[in-house]
Amino acid sequence: MIRKCLMRRAAACILTLSMFVTACGAGNENPVNEGSQDASVTTDAAQAENSSDAVGDAADNAAEDVVDITDEIPLNIIDDNYRTYYEVFVYSFYDSDGDGIGDLQGLISKLDYINDGDDTTDADLGCNGLWLMPVHPSPTYHKYDVTDYYEIDSVYGTLEDFKALLAACDERGIKVIMDLVLNHTSSQHPWFQEACAYLRELGDAEPDVSECPYFDYYHFTKEPTSGYSRISGTDWYYEAQFWSEMPDLNLGCEALREEIKAITQYWLDMGVGGFRLDAVKEYYTDNIQDNIEFLSWLTDTVKSQKEDAYLVGEAWVNISSYAQYYASGIDSLFDFNFAGAEGVIAKVMNGSSAERYGTAVASLDETFGQYSENYIDAPFYTNHDMARSVGYYVGENSDNRVKMAGAMNLLMSGSAFLYYGEELGMRGSGKDENKRAPMYWSKDASAEGMCDGPADMDTFEMKYDSLEEQAQDSASVYRYFRKAIKIRNQNPEIARGKAEYLEEVSTNQVCVLKKTYDGSELLLVFVTGADAQSVDLSGVTLNGHPVNSDTSIRGTLLTGEETVEMSDGVAQMPGYSILVLK
Repeated sequence: MIRKCLMRRAAACILTLSMFVTACGAGNENPVNEGSQDASVTTDAAQAENSSDAVGDAADNAAEDVVDITDEIPLNIIDDNYRTYYEVFVYSFYDSDGDGIGDLQGLISKLDYINDGDDTTDADLGCNGLWLMPVHPSPTYHKYDVTDYYEIDSVYGTLEDFKALLAACDERGIKVIMDLVLNHTSSQHPWFQEACAYLRELGDAEPDVSECPYFDYYHFTKEPTSGYSRISGTDWYYEAQFWSEMPDLNLGCEALREEIKAITQYWLDMGVGGFRLDAVKEYYTDNIQDNIEFLSWLTDTVKSQKEDAYLVGEAWVNISSYAQYYASGIDSLFDFNFAGAEGVIAKVMNGSSAERYGTAVASLDETFGQYSENYIDAPFYTNHDMARSVGYYVGENSDNRVKMAGAMNLLMSGSAFLYYGEELGMRGSGKDENKRAPMYWSKDASAEGMCDGPADMDTFEMKYDSLEEQAQDSASVYRYFRKAIKIRNQNPEIARGKAEYLEEVSTNQVCVLKKTYDGSELLLVFVTGADAQSVDLSGVTLNGHPVNSDTSIRGTLLTGEETVEMSDGVAQMPGYSILVLK
């Protein structure tokens, strides 16, 4: 199903600008002035007709500013597995019952922030996917050590709350994926507890899985190697590569695979749209082929249960290694090559050539496509294991680089992932708890819904304002991210298109990408440095025509008040800006 709805004009967000709207063959100049990221224009004749009311209003009343072109272009959201996912740590998101811990009811109350389900409004982020970090019962705050795969942790709520969340998301067109942790369980999981009790009572006898099937669910041995911990009171050891309280599962066990099959069926039947698979490269320690075999089995199993279920795996290794996991048939793997302080995006924003981004993006189809023609890249910029991106940039233009980098992630092909609070420029680095700080709804820590955060989190101040202030500031990080997602939602080519790097019109600080999807081409022009650039696109063919004054401007993302102007196919662009053409 394709939802298309003309966005209403956001009068409160309109800033002063000049605008020329040209029909075919009429005029040759098209200034684009967003003030602070909130205005742009088009030269497309059809769009000029659609926006005639706005032009007439401006002509009749010079004091009334012209509407941002992105407010006039309809959303074009396709109901498939190319989405924009919002990663939520429920513990720190929104507290509904006043205990300082986020919960499912709190998340439900804030779904309109993520997506209100109404395409005629313009105040939600526009994400149509939700990744829930683990919500199963667990003895830790992070909950990556599960004690029951069929329940919801009581600090978050109940199964009924979870069902209510799924229903509310479904109403808004949000696909929910759950974190599924299969590499290990908690040491307090009944499977492990029963296996350990059995081994303590066993004495010198040989284990018999018919007496205790859970013995085969884990890697037990009397001859341990690295990464094994001892069961107290016995000569037995168990594999626990991450932590002694996270015993690794034996995923080659057929009985365990039947358990996993039942678990995935249970949640899919409830309405979950898929799973984020934790630590897929650790399923079998240092054995990529066995990891791929299990991932193939799991993918086939889940797809047989729900054909359109979405699976995305975490394999935190180099790109040549995680690309191989696509041979399993999995939908997506997180694209670590672009993420974090050492990733492609941050490197470019900290001075590397724009070519580095362009060539890396354009090479993905060959890199991943050799293993699976149906791959869906999963670009992300930060997550719960990484320092917040605001800390990647210091000194001059750091604010501009924070914004620009976020857009470079959101404009990549595939299913893009956004970690909660990144759209506000939240801080958080060092220990894991700091990276999972309370969502910054308000500067008032005692305001309704504010969470306390993990107990061992350090005390630190945010760099930027809370959502309360940023929502009203057209130049804020939040408003910039919101617009970037909107442009993504208006142009299916952005998420689904195959990317081509146009080296002949790119420079050290200019990256030009052409994306092609379903016979339609779109151009993305990135200025990755502080200096203004003149980008001659007149020799570029777009949808069978040279780029000229009749080419439709689909949107701009600016980090300052300078304008973008196009004349005869030449774009005059300020530093740290993005232009979208079609």
